[in-house]
Amino acid sequence: MVKEISLDMAGSMKLIAKRCFPNASQVIDRFHVQKLAIEAIQQIRIQHRWEAMEMENNTFEEPSKEVLENGDTRKQLLARSRYLLYKSRKKWSESQRQRAAILFTQYPDLEKAYHLVDGLRKIYNQNITKSVAMTKLAHWFKNVEEAGFKSFSILRKTIMNHYRDILNFFDKRSTNAAAESFNAKIKNFRLQLRGVKDKSFFLFRLTKLFA
Repeated sequence: MVKEISLDMAGSMKLIAKRCFPNASQVIDRFHVQKLAIEAIQQIRIQHRWEAMEMENNTFEEPSKEVLENGDTRKQLLARSRYLLYKSRKKWSESQRQRAAILFTQYPDLEKAYHLVDGLRKIYNQNITKSVAMTKLAHWFKNVEEAGFKSFSILRKTIMNHYRDILNFFDKRSTNAAAESFNAKIKNFRLQLRGVKDKSFFLFRLTKLFA
């Protein structure tokens, strides 16, 4: 009777879903795909930060350090730019907008990577059919190849390996965001208790608090 299941890209979850619900369509949640894209750009940012730290260590004994127009050093700029790379431009604060302009001027490859992440986000945000999504993803794959980033090339291969299940999202735009949010609440609650001994009482408390 189950027609559709939203899940992540773990092989064990796919196997469980296939065995328990053989007639259900599997949909890979957009959150997991976009999370990989974010991790790909963060890897580029972290690499630049290590290089900035090495540069700063080499010039540590000199009387002055390079300070950018917003008051950040290169190391600080790359560290403080972490969260703005998660967001779309519309959600940037004024300070993040200023920091992003400096970041992309100093590191053009990060701007190119950000456009790739934003392009994938826009595909998911548009209310389009599966066939249109296929075309847009094909263009996005081409942009990834032209950019030449190793982390994004790995992401592209990952998407290709799960291509059909990722495209199933555009049928009904189903997501397991509510389940992910609830799971995070349960983990946080369990953490506060320093672990669980009485499972029945733990489930009873979860029911009273979150049901």
